[in-house]
Amino acid sequence: MHDIITLPGLGGSGDTHWQTQWERSEPRFTRFRPASWDRPELDDWEQSLERAIERCPKPPVLVAHSLACLLVAHWAARFPTAIAGACLVAVPDPDGANFPAEAAAFKPVPERALRFPSLIIASTNDPYGAIEVSQRRARSWQSGLVELGALGHINASSGLGDWPQGRALLDAFRAGLPR
Repeated sequence: MHDIITLPGLGGSGDTHWQTQWERSEPRFTRFRPASWDRPELDDWEQSLERAIERCPKPPVLVAHSLACLLVAHWAARFPTAIAGACLVAVPDPDGANFPAEAAAFKPVPERALRFPSLIIASTNDPYGAIEVSQRRARSWQSGLVELGALGHINASSGLGDWPQGRALLDAFRAGLPR
């Protein structure tokens, strides 16, 4: 089995966020730790992700939410380190009206195909990224795409609890990865 690294977005994932609940439920989950969740610096986030990956005994699976999805694309363009795959939940639109100014360093987003298997999970009413943006990213990154319907930003405010549907999608994604 692969280790799993969770990558929260801006502000981190609080106690009621599904990422935090997944981390509590299984010791295989670990969280990457940038210097600041609230003032994200792309280089720091990339270096923090690289360190987290290097601590794993074999290539891990990344589970990114929101801004961290963009981090994965930037990291993949800069670092050759192997990962097993990435599950990218609620990819935001850096050109959208609701994209936070403090995350401007994450623009522009690399458009090239990711060099590892990836799955985008999207909501049809995400205030931070229209479904069309997720569809475009899936094409450019050569990622699978699952459109779940109206779940908002797929975060704690969406009222998903430990989000069993998301966990089932992650488990199915992981099952299809090389061992």
